[in-house]
Amino acid sequence: MERRTIGAGALAVGAVGLGCMPMSWAYNASRRRGEESLRAVHRALDLGTTLLDTADMYGPFTNELLLGRVLKERRGDAFVSTKVGLLVGEQHIVANGRPGYVRRACDASLRRLQTDVIDLYQLHRADPEVPVEETWGAMAELVRAGKVRALGLCAVGARGRRRSDAGLHDGTLRQLRRVQQVFPVAAVQAELSVWSPEALDGLLPWCEARGVGFLAAMPLGNGFLTGTLTPGEGFEPDDLRARHPRFTAEMMAANQPIVAGLRRIARRHGEDVTPGQVALAWVLAQGRHVVAVPGTKRDRWAAQNASAAALTLTSQDLTEISRLPTAQGSWD
Repeated sequence: MERRTIGAGALAVGAVGLGCMPMSWAYNASRRRGEESLRAVHRALDLGTTLLDTADMYGPFTNELLLGRVLKERRGDAFVSTKVGLLVGEQHIVANGRPGYVRRACDASLRRLQTDVIDLYQLHRADPEVPVEETWGAMAELVRAGKVRALGLCAVGARGRRRSDAGLHDGTLRQLRRVQQVFPVAAVQAELSVWSPEALDGLLPWCEARGVGFLAAMPLGNGFLTGTLTPGEGFEPDDLRARHPRFTAEMMAANQPIVAGLRRIARRHGEDVTPGQVALAWVLAQGRHVVAVPGTKRDRWAAQNASAAALTLTSQDLTEISRLPTAQGSWD
């Protein structure tokens, strides 16, 4: 499998990582099965996927505990990425970037993950009441203490925009410029997919120019680009897609031409190639510093996603994808 590096001095990881969030957060609770998720992680590692991406808020905490069961046996096979900065209540999520909290949260993550070092520690969201330099400085102390190997920043997203004319990632770029003065940024995580390509404008070039790794979150469009979701089928109330305009029956039907285009390209590459694999290959084609991080909780999908790293799209394929219709429906 092709290897890509996250940040100078950080460990090399496979081109496709494993997003572990769906195993215990944000998607259908009735379909979460711990043993099945464990099999998915083991299968991914067996196939050469090394990046395991989680966060303390997923669950909360249960996602790290699940990965800890795998890492206890296979720490040497994995590049472990987790996040800090968000606290989950019953009906709300709040940011906490206080240095003391960051130090305590890191120690707790290390215990749950059953490891003595985190390869990539990411700031999930900056605390509006704490200067981001202070939070980042506390994270840098963890590197110097040997508890963390490298630091990453998650994109603010559309809700971080304060002006209607602001670029989607202007807020993230401002944060990056500030924290980079304190300690080097090894990686940035942000959404990037065929139907959400906004990171190509500004954020991805910033990373590429500085040798900063880019973790492409939601590269399968929360499952839509796999072609396995049926418009009108509905989602369980706890599923994040139940509240997103892009996943109404009307918008899912309107965006089917995107999936049809990916399926057409997949057929050219072989009977077993899927639209989702084409979508992942497109993400990887955006630069050698890009690592796709699709989420899954099933070993079948983990294997399918991992094999997408071997799919090379032609110039014709890339041109066709660039001409696919723009996704309808606001994502935020």
